Amino acid sequence: MHNNEVISVRGLVREYRRTRALDGVDLTVRAGETVGILGRNGAGKTTLVETVAGLRRPSSGSVSVFGLDPWRDRARVRSVLGVQLQDARLHGDLTVAENIRLHRSFHRDGEQPRLLIERLGLADVAGTRTDRLSGGQQQRLSVAVALVGRPRIVILDELTTGLDPEGRRQIWHLLEELRGHGVTIVLVSHAMDEIERLCDRVVMLDRGAVLTTGTPQELRDRSRTHSLEEAFLSLRETAETAHAMKESS
Repeated sequence: MHNNEVISVRGLVREYRRTRALDGVDLTVRAGETVGILGRNGAGKTTLVETVAGLRRPSSGSVSVFGLDPWRDRARVRSVLGVQLQDARLHGDLTVAENIRLHRSFHRDGEQPRLLIERLGLADVAGTRTDRLSGGQQQRLSVAVALVGRPRIVILDELTTGLDPEGRRQIWHLLEELRGHGVTIVLVSHAMDEIERLCDRVVMLDRGAVLTTGTPQELRDRSRTHSLEEAFLSLRETAETAHAMKESS
């Protein structure tokens, strides 16, 4: 692994019975980079980031995070990696503040829970049980839990889903600050404006494989379109045509 690579994925395959959720994915993420993962539903985005986080075991291929195998060295990887997933499992009977303090206790070093509560707009519900929060409030809490250990890498899966515009902006500003401090971010999102604003590079997945990768501008130029959304649709349509021709031959 090169010195500035913090995530290295090579030939990653993940199978569920007869279905291949990931089909030979290669991916490199460099230190301090913010990489966006794009793809339609079922493209393999969540499976990819869960495997990088050590939550799923590869069927074949390899994943390395700071030179560690996230499945075998899960505890060591989680000490440097924070993750927020769509189905984050938080303790419903604990309050917001209690949940953040609990997860802070898992790390030798970390953020002060009080500061994260304020930064993520959770002060008014700090004493509220988690199972009584709105969807947007639970999303903010899951982001706080991902960041409380001061991770060097953050994986965020649809982090602003269900948030109002103010909440989205708060989290965007927070991520921009993390970038400024050299934190590496992997961001799964369907929000093209979010990807455009935050990401240095975009990886497009289709049918469990990498369709293409590049900066947002490179993808627009490559597809000869004026927006990232148009580029995504154009490149996916080209891939669908190629797949149909392959199936019929």
